[in-house]
Amino acid sequence: MVVKIENLHKTYKNKVKALNNLSFQVRDGEIFGLLGPNGSGKTTCINCMLALLKYEEGTIEIFNQPMTATSYDIKRNIGVITQNVAVFNVLTVWENIDYFCGLYVADKEERHKLVEEAIQFVALDEFRNFYPHKLSGGLLRRLHIACGIAHKPKLIILDEPTVGVDPQSRNKILEGIKKLNQEGATIIYTSHYMEEVEFLCDYILIMDKGKVIAEGSKEEIKSMIDLGETIEIELTEPNEDIIQDIQKINNVNKVYYKDKLLVVKSGKGKTNIPAVLEILNKHQLEYEKIYSELPTLNDVFLEITGKELRDQ
Repeated sequence: MVVKIENLHKTYKNKVKALNNLSFQVRDGEIFGLLGPNGSGKTTCINCMLALLKYEEGTIEIFNQPMTATSYDIKRNIGVITQNVAVFNVLTVWENIDYFCGLYVADKEERHKLVEEAIQFVALDEFRNFYPHKLSGGLLRRLHIACGIAHKPKLIILDEPTVGVDPQSRNKILEGIKKLNQEGATIIYTSHYMEEVEFLCDYILIMDKGKVIAEGSKEEIKSMIDLGETIEIELTEPNEDIIQDIQKINNVNKVYYKDKLLVVKSGKGKTNIPAVLEILNKHQLEYEKIYSELPTLNDVFLEITGKELRDQ
């Protein structure tokens, strides 16, 4: 087991309980999605895991050893890529990676090899002599990742690594994370982009108010709620009789018309497309296009954690 957290409690001075009996495990070789709305306790959990925060109760083991502030042997095998980019503006791309790698690798020859591999890995070869302020947001993110992974850590923690980057850089980062995992790294990944989590993660934990509220594979998470197919049909405004008829279809939860789309939401089960089309044909209503979509991880996340805005 790479990470084992049991019965973790953390309360801040303002009496806010950030972690409330939190327990979970991260297995060797998996990409573990740690999700939750703002204020759910994700960052507190990571900081406790890295022994940057003290907690009142519970245990944390990494690589089957207790994690403490002085567990330097453990920390050498961890790479952390934070949401806020943290590099030195007075150092070039190559010098930044070399500096951070040097915190773990003393041998200059070995370090030079690792820095070159990291530069190639994030495709920054032509920018090696650039200073950070000359890089775009996407390139800066890739530099940040290179600084965190150059020493070949066994456990990599990525906290919102694609915030504010262009689609090309985002794809490059996601492909890189997959490759790191294929090369043997265990990864803990936090993001508010559910499509990234759905693409990357083997196992997902959703937390809120310091507690685990759902965990499992993508399929297991989706099966926890009664959310099924969503059908959207482009047509001119239907009359109320049509909407009422569709609402009577078995397993249909909600029907509404908005922005020239008739939307039919169903619970789990077989498709309702044939029954909906039969009603439209009965009423001789012409339609342009019809779409059918199964629930996404984003749909499930909102259903489990609620749709209200979280400011902190």
